[in-house]
Amino acid sequence: QRRSLAPSQLAKRKAGDEDEEDWQPPTSRKRQKAAAEAESGECYRSPFRKPLAQLTNRPHCLDSSQHEAFIRSILSKPFKVPIPNYKGPLGLRSLGVKRAGLRGPLHDPFEEGALVLYEPPVLSAHDQLKIDKDKVPVHVVVDPVLSRVLRPHQREGVKFLWDCVTSRRIPGSHGCIMADEMGLGKTLQCITLMWTLLRQSPDCKPEIEKAVVVSPSSLVRNWYNEVEKWLGGRIQPLAIDGGSKEEIDRKLVGFMNQRGLRVPSPILIISYETFRLHAEVLQKGSVGLVICDEGHRLKNSENQTYQALNSLNTPRRVLISGTPIQNDLLEYFSLVHFVNSGILGTAQEFKRHFELPILKGRDADASEAERQKGEERLKELISIVNRCLIRRTSDILSKYLPVKIEQVVCCRLTPLQTELYKNFLKQAKPVEELKEGKISVSSLSSITSLKKLCNHPALIYDKCVEEEEGFMGALGLFPSGYSTKSVEPQLSGKMLVLDYILAVTKSTSNDKVVLVSNYTQTLDLFEKLCRSRRYLYVRLDGTMSIKKRAKIVERFNSPSSPEFIFMLSSKAGGCGLNLIGANRLVMFDPDWNPANDEQAMARVWRDGQKKMCYIYRLLSTGTIEEKIFQRQTHKKALSSCVVDEEQDVERHFSLGELKELFTLNETTTSDTHDKIKCRRCVNGHQVRPPPNGSDCTSDLSQWQHCADKRGLQDSVLKTAWDAAVTFTFHHHSHEEQRGIP
Repeated sequence: QRRSLAPSQLAKRKAGDEDEEDWQPPTSRKRQKAAAEAESGECYRSPFRKPLAQLTNRPHCLDSSQHEAFIRSILSKPFKVPIPNYKGPLGLRSLGVKRAGLRGPLHDPFEEGALVLYEPPVLSAHDQLKIDKDKVPVHVVVDPVLSRVLRPHQREGVKFLWDCVTSRRIPGSHGCIMADEMGLGKTLQCITLMWTLLRQSPDCKPEIEKAVVVSPSSLVRNWYNEVEKWLGGRIQPLAIDGGSKEEIDRKLVGFMNQRGLRVPSPILIISYETFRLHAEVLQKGSVGLVICDEGHRLKNSENQTYQALNSLNTPRRVLISGTPIQNDLLEYFSLVHFVNSGILGTAQEFKRHFELPILKGRDADASEAERQKGEERLKELISIVNRCLIRRTSDILSKYLPVKIEQVVCCRLTPLQTELYKNFLKQAKPVEELKEGKISVSSLSSITSLKKLCNHPALIYDKCVEEEEGFMGALGLFPSGYSTKSVEPQLSGKMLVLDYILAVTKSTSNDKVVLVSNYTQTLDLFEKLCRSRRYLYVRLDGTMSIKKRAKIVERFNSPSSPEFIFMLSSKAGGCGLNLIGANRLVMFDPDWNPANDEQAMARVWRDGQKKMCYIYRLLSTGTIEEKIFQRQTHKKALSSCVVDEEQDVERHFSLGELKELFTLNETTTSDTHDKIKCRRCVNGHQVRPPPNGSDCTSDLSQWQHCADKRGLQDSVLKTAWDAAVTFTFHHHSHEEQRGIP
């Protein structure tokens, strides 16, 4: 029987029991066995068991060298990742030692939402035994940081780009053209491609060491910001947007000399101009990938920039252009030849086999045999090019962005403009030369003069004072006391409409407006108008530095900024700018190249836009501006046939009709509308759409139709119409594509 040994219990037992002193606590079996062994002298302990040593306060060793060695032996432990319960590949091996075992992908290909660019073939059990473990291909999976933000069409685009540059779509060719329309995220798709190639491949190593991005100077900083935005500091690009020749050469030499798996700055962002001037440095080494933003700059294979880029030692080439066809098919050939040399033959072979038959078949005067031959060659060209070209239209954005309404506003000339215009046509000699088929320098000068006259008579006032050819005696037509120091909107039909649009927008909403023109002189008039109306504005033209451009764009896009108007020169950097702070854009004058207008008009309807967008394209009725617009429709019809594969684009204008530049039609409400043979209007009024979706397509890639005041959907234009202006317009809306009545 066990008894408690607590002091209180012992005291009780001592007081109540005299035999308590003889009691002893029972011993355990172990102790009884040990006592028996001690009495008999036999020991059953293991001979390998060492006796415990008595601890003392004396040090283990007195020699200093032995002590240092002892401490080092204690501290020299293998590296361990300082993360609780870490089970990664570095847990049980030393740094610098090659990882043993099977190779694996950089990211999990079976994770939900993973974008897998390459999936290795499934091996049988027999093949798995035979294959070299160090040569087993692995999955190529886009970094989840990027794949989580990619939209469906962007995921498809990244897969297409990767297949092209790794020669999986066209064996032996490593190039492609990203021809998505503006606003579809071409920059993000290319950043995803670069990051994937720089980090992984089926061989379990980076596909490339370095990449070069060549862009217009105004977009160098934008590319740098986009890389920083999407990759968040995981990579440090080298952006060169200025500096002395020696400084730029030193940076480029340092970039080209980088080697190894972990290059410090693997992405170079440089402008076309800087690349051309320093091409010799970049041509001394090799680059894994080159991306040419706004690649339609390479439409002429004879210019120095094309030659410099073409001589760069890189097999993988990606060309970004929302408008790959701008003027003719030979320019299109130059772009395809740059990325994949030889797939369309030589320039002469392409012109003979493709260009001439297709253009003959597209002409309004073509015979049935020529049309059939042109369509056959067109299908053949499309089948070849589609293997290395991906094209999606902005219709995709209608799922993510607000509605966009584009309107072509035809504005009548004022009496002063009409008299000046007719006076010029009577006096100008280039008119006769042009009718004879000759285009001289004086003819081009006359075209410019008429375009400026359509904008505002103030732009040709100096020529009238000096009585230049075509403007002799025109000074007397101006009002008495006229001065160019102040703008007079009532003297120009388009300026009058613009004045109404701005006034109504300012007074009825908090919308911001972008004004776009091809001439800095017109921007000067905009400034005078804004100062007289006390509108706050910012201006971007060719005189502004690259760094300052980025700052004013960022400030204008801020919701708290007070600026109402952003003036933009289309020749100075309309490409790539993101002006989502505004939702109304006025294209004040047309350009011969439809791509320039398309680029400028795509500045507001982009990712991040929250408001309904309105695009106003102003044209002077019956003038050379309508002829330019008609020429644009011809070029865009060609583009939609080859790039967008639209087979039913109507042949509205013959090439002969486009030579009638120096005429003025005073009796029409819209010369263009008369020539597109509209079937949706009766006496100038819109009627319900015809069956089977047919309409008055005017080759603007969208529905366009005319309307009068009762058909206006925009309250701003309604108010402007009611104010005092009579004009017609054609418009298209993404509401119609969504099925909204």
